Amino acid sequence: MQPMHQIPARGGLNYDEAPFLAIWEITQSCDLACKHCRAAAQPIAHPDQLTTDEGKALIDQIADLHVPIFVFTGGDPLKRQDIYELIRYAASKDVKVAVTPSATPLLTREAIFKMKEAGVVRLGISLDGSCPEIHDNFRGLPGAWARTIQAVEWAGEAGLPIQVHTTISRHNAHDLDNLCALFEKLAIVMWNVFFLVPVGRGQLDDLLSGEEFEQVFGKIYELSHRVNFQIKTTEAMHYRRYLLQHKLEERQFGHVGHPVAAYEPGAPTADAQARTHGWATRRVNDGKGFMFISHVGNVYPSGFLPIHAGNIRQTPLADIYRNAPIFKALRDTSRLEGKCGACEYKEICGGSRARAYALTGDPLAQEPCCIYQPRNWTPLVDGDQPAACQPELSGTLVHLN
Repeated sequence: MQPMHQIPARGGLNYDEAPFLAIWEITQSCDLACKHCRAAAQPIAHPDQLTTDEGKALIDQIADLHVPIFVFTGGDPLKRQDIYELIRYAASKDVKVAVTPSATPLLTREAIFKMKEAGVVRLGISLDGSCPEIHDNFRGLPGAWARTIQAVEWAGEAGLPIQVHTTISRHNAHDLDNLCALFEKLAIVMWNVFFLVPVGRGQLDDLLSGEEFEQVFGKIYELSHRVNFQIKTTEAMHYRRYLLQHKLEERQFGHVGHPVAAYEPGAPTADAQARTHGWATRRVNDGKGFMFISHVGNVYPSGFLPIHAGNIRQTPLADIYRNAPIFKALRDTSRLEGKCGACEYKEICGGSRARAYALTGDPLAQEPCCIYQPRNWTPLVDGDQPAACQPELSGTLVHLN
């Protein structure tokens, strides 16, 4: 029988062969100083960042791997002078590119229309609060909220679909209803709810507890039944477990969907709900259907899991993704430790490997912010203490800067 971690993922993709999503940090240069930033962004570009030709060679490799989603991120992608040239090149190779610019004065109406013309298929904008007081404090720049709202409106004019990214932590967990009301007015297509991983400027004190994760999951689940946009979670793999548990409960008690979805005006279509649930069950995890390429060409399982797996200047991207020890280990759920290893949901969840590493130093340790107790799990007498980081998996431990 084929091992579970080698079975092709939902939709026919085999995550042992190629990722579903690849992110290229095309520069670390940025004019913001966001509290959660893992990039330690700075105004001046790194002198050794990938050149235009090297960027095009990377795009060629992404095209050869047939990666469905390729994201240009930063820093601020608009700080690169060749951004439009790179977008056009990707489009010529039939690589679908999304861009996540920062809300700075560089994000003009002209820039948005120019990105659309060059071939961008979706714009990712960060919005962490329903009002300026919450968002601007988090982003470290007065006026960022207003500039973000303006950018979303310009993208609407350009016919460029908008995906909003929200980092959930203690500063805004109370604001989700108000955020969704705002998103409805802005007519976004997807809300990406990112759960904090305490690296870079992300602080441990801002991290939600396991109980608070469950509360936010409940709110997201409720909102998913009454909004007209998709909801996707990032670094909250255990939301998939939460989702399946509640779908099973609904079936057990004879409920089809949520009463709000069935009876309230403006409820989401069945297609919107299906695509939301489809995202939740793709089984993507750090290094498993996901890869991150840094501004200097280093490859990591995630932008929040700083274990160096190789550099595209020396090794082909496909070889790194398929053969680097850390990538292979992260795709093998039999190597998960603690209650994640015993969990009946580990094939669809697996816990945040980045958060496990950030809090324990071990990328295979159990998810630190999950309160679920697997059916076959017997906690250790002295508590669930994960093992120390295994040297053979660690590679070169570095900060992504």
